[in-house]
Amino acid sequence: MPALFSAIALPFRPRRALLGAVVALLLLALAYVAPAGRTYILLNDNLDTELATGYALVAEGKALDYRPGIVVERLLNGLPRNALRPGLQPLVGLQALLPTLPAYLLHELLVRLAGLLSMYWLLRRHLLPGPRNAALCAGLALAWAVLPAYTTYGVSVLGQPAVVAVLLHLRRRPARWPHHVVLVAFGMWSSLVLAGVFVLLAGGVLLLHEAWRGRYRAVVSLMVGLGVLAATYLVVEYPLVSGLLGGQFVSHRLEFDYERLAPVGVGVGLLASARFFLLGHYHSGLLVWLAPLLAAGAAAFLVPASPARHQLRRWLLGALGALAGAALFCGFYPQLMAVGQQALPLLRAFNLSRLHFLFPLAWFALLVFSLRQLPAGRGRWALVGLQLVVGLGMNTEWTLNVRRLLGRLPDSEPTYAAYVAPGLFGQVQHAIADRTGQQPAAYRVACLGLPPAVATLNGFFTLDAYLNNYPLAYKHAFRPLVAGELAKSPELATYFDAWGNRCYLFSAELGKNFRVPATPARIVQHWQFNAAAFRRLGGRYVLSAARLARPRASGLRLFGQYAAPDAYWHLWVYEVIY
Repeated sequence: MPALFSAIALPFRPRRALLGAVVALLLLALAYVAPAGRTYILLNDNLDTELATGYALVAEGKALDYRPGIVVERLLNGLPRNALRPGLQPLVGLQALLPTLPAYLLHELLVRLAGLLSMYWLLRRHLLPGPRNAALCAGLALAWAVLPAYTTYGVSVLGQPAVVAVLLHLRRRPARWPHHVVLVAFGMWSSLVLAGVFVLLAGGVLLLHEAWRGRYRAVVSLMVGLGVLAATYLVVEYPLVSGLLGGQFVSHRLEFDYERLAPVGVGVGLLASARFFLLGHYHSGLLVWLAPLLAAGAAAFLVPASPARHQLRRWLLGALGALAGAALFCGFYPQLMAVGQQALPLLRAFNLSRLHFLFPLAWFALLVFSLRQLPAGRGRWALVGLQLVVGLGMNTEWTLNVRRLLGRLPDSEPTYAAYVAPGLFGQVQHAIADRTGQQPAAYRVACLGLPPAVATLNGFFTLDAYLNNYPLAYKHAFRPLVAGELAKSPELATYFDAWGNRCYLFSAELGKNFRVPATPARIVQHWQFNAAAFRRLGGRYVLSAARLARPRASGLRLFGQYAAPDAYWHLWVYEVIY
């Protein structure tokens, strides 16, 4: 590691160090290169939901259509536009310009480049200044950029260092227009509900601290900066804000029931807290924070004895205590909400445990501060190298692409081409068009054993979907379709009634297996499906990845079965009996 950056970062030439980190990131990104869409991208909470909603907005030309009453027809038989992500976010814009996979991969690369540059800027300007630290800053910035955060949420995690750099600047001197541009860019490229609220709250704490110390010029500068960020969110997140203020629909989130969802017990809470403390959350970057802990230990015990070491130990202990306290809050949050949800019903709709989106930057700050206390040399580089290796090793998307290049991709983790399977779903569309003359907009489908997002990405109009926000009335209208299966499985009944983000066709025999592969084939023996309720919602076809042993008992008849080379699915298409 030191040799790599020393070779490209000559003394007093920091730009070469940054260039070396950028080149290294681009080389790592080559793992994603594959012909014909045969790359791997994250499936859970990513390809099975986030990309499909952007595709639907773009396909109907409604990404920027915020007029009252506008609905997206291909989701849930007419989903209010305000329930979906902002059209001003870069990922949606890229989906308007490129096919879904190239748009995602380009967005992924841009997010990680932005993360690298933002961390490098923070380190060089505020935390590790000086030309001799240029290579170390570049190494740390690269380690930050490869963290396994979900990039579909933009720079919600990886772009936070840029906001910190701006706020630290505003503490000392007036803002210049580039600083406000950075805040506007972060507001456009991040999620308000996932990270933005907590970034603004953290900025508010800094503002109060400056006010307490009597630094009123800094207070004014910080207020302006935070105001710019908040105003940007109000503009970009207009669909969400207008939906909340205008009351276009009652969200299904108001029926979240933490009392049913949350396992109860001190042991359960402590285990969840330990997981948040040591690993974080997979949306914001599931990672073993070994390097920061080792660096903190080294700083606490290897620094020569002095009064400053005692103060250093107190600071490190306080930082770890704050992280532990935040982890305890997140770990016990479901149980806390189970108790308080009746008194504060609105908290069901907003998840305060998303505080974990600040955890990666907090741990990195601990790492950087600890490294500052250590003498220059191989010890510091070893810790940076460890952080880089752990980050890459925990980055499932990157490691699975490396395994794909080696011909060792697990069968349970299909590539984009196999998962979306456009050839397979194209067969279904052509068969329906040939026999009925109808195009996808003329009928509605629902899926069993596969995410409805796959059907959406192939142009179908679905009655089911995986969404963070949709009308409660639709959830109640959809439930009769699967009420018989929910009655068989208390686990699935709780999953749908107390949560319900997955508004899916359920089967007690399949359980929570929403990804049934072509092999081995699955057969559902008894499926209690309310075909009459399905018809009332406009449904006509069920696309199933499992064969129904008795379709007529479910009010269905086999329309056809379809297979395609290299497709992850084998489809049985059932038509409702009128």
